[in-house]
Parts: sequence; structure tokens; C-alpha cells
Amino acid sequence: MSKKTYIDQMQRTVEIHSTVSRIVSLVPSQTELLVDLGLKERLVGITKFCVHPKELRKEIQLVGGTKNVKIKLVESLNPDLIIGNKEENNQADIEGLEENLPTWMSDIFNLEDALEMIEQVGEITGTQEKATEIISEIQKNFLKLKPLDGNKSVLYLIWKNPYIAAGTNTFIDSMLNRLGLKNAVDDPRYPEVDLKQVNPDFIFLSSEPFPFKEKHIEELQIQFPNSQVILVDGEFFSWYGSRLIGAPDYFNKLLNVISV
Repeated sequence: MSKKTYIDQMQRTVEIHSTVSRIVSLVPSQTELLVDLGLKERLVGITKFCVHPKELRKEIQLVGGTKNVKIKLVESLNPDLIIGNKEENNQADIEGLEENLPTWMSDIFNLEDALEMIEQVGEITGTQEKATEIISEIQKNFLKLKPLDGNKSVLYLIWKNPYIAAGTNTFIDSMLNRLGLKNAVDDPRYPEVDLKQVNPDFIFLSSEPFPFKEKHIEELQIQFPNSQVILVDGEFFSWYGSRLIGAPDYFNKLLNVISV
């Protein structure tokens, strides 16, 4: 079978069969994208965190988590394409997989990167037409986003004990910027936060990876009486596949709540 050469988003050269028929996805948001591209029947392996569509984990072989991939199990599935992500997967796992298997990696910091990923996955899998439709719908919906004026700050927490925030140079940060909000954290990536050092207008408690609940709002509201503490759907802030179609509508509803 003939192969094509692609440059992935980490600028790695990857040789992939011109017809892809057995795919392992190591990233939940990209798994959902593959299904929406009409590729469910070609998926042979996913992670335990690939929760959308709901029934998928009962139908397809689980190959571990995003950070602890079962390499031998993946190899036994004989995939002709593995799709991963620089941030979400462990470097050692990826290096182990790419020795024998075509492993294409995304590296995403903003909406433009996400759209490029969708386009490239569509090209690799022969689903360009559907990928173009998804991209067009995302772009159209983001034009409807009504951001704030950019003067309000937000602390976006993803973990507790210790508190860890989404800092700069992250996809989440780029989404916050699109909402017209300033990140209250200046440090890059995902720093541990000393709550005594910040005074944000808003505190967003993400639904993932830590499952923040109503009780956590109460705890933080005591410490930050002048901040608005809100639970947010982390998938709309951090999933960079086809879930982006619904993100602007969710963001607009959220902005209506916090700007009251």
C-alpha cells in the first residue's frame, strides 16, 4: 500500500498509508472529532477518558489513559494511524509508539491551531469535505461571540490541593482572551497558585480535570467576597475538536451570567 508524507503540528515528518483504516486516538477531544468526521468504524483504540460520544468506551478497545498508554496493547491493534497531542500525552509513550507505528501529533495553543488540526486530520483520513464543514461552522459560530471589554480578570482553576490554574500560553488562556477576559495568572502553562497573591474579578472552576462542585464555590466565595465564583464546563474551554462548534453559544450564555 502506498504511503504519504505529512508534517504534523510538532513539525515531525510522519509517513502514513494513503488509505487509513485502523485508528488509535489518544486524546478525548480528537476522538470526538474523528467520530464527527464519520470515522467511528475505523477507530480501534481510544483512552478511558474519551467520554464522547457516550457509548464509545463500551464499543472500542481502551488503551489506558492519556498519560499512561499501554504500548503493547496499541501495537497488538495494528493501527495504521495513531493521533496524539504534545500536551496531553507523555513524551515517553509517544516515542515508544512512533518507533514502529505512524504517530501524528497535534500541538494546539489557540483556535487557529485547532482549525489547522481539523483540516490536517481530514486530509490524512480522506474526510476533507466533512472537515471543511466543521471548520466553517466553528468559524461562523465564533463570529457570533460577544466578548467583554477586556478590563475584567479571571482566575481559571483546574485543580485543588494544590490549586492549579490555567496560565498563559495555553489553549484555555486563548479562549479566555476571546471572551474578553484577562488571565489573572501571568505564569505560563499550569502553575500552582497562591490564592493570597491574586485578586480576580471572576474565578472559573473547571469541571475537569478536577471535578469542582457547588461546595467549592462556597469555600472560595468566603475567601474572595468581591469575586464572582462560577462553575464552568471545562470541555468548552479545553476541547479543541468538533466540540468547538458549540463553544461560542456556551460562552455567550456564560458572559450573560457574569456581566449581570
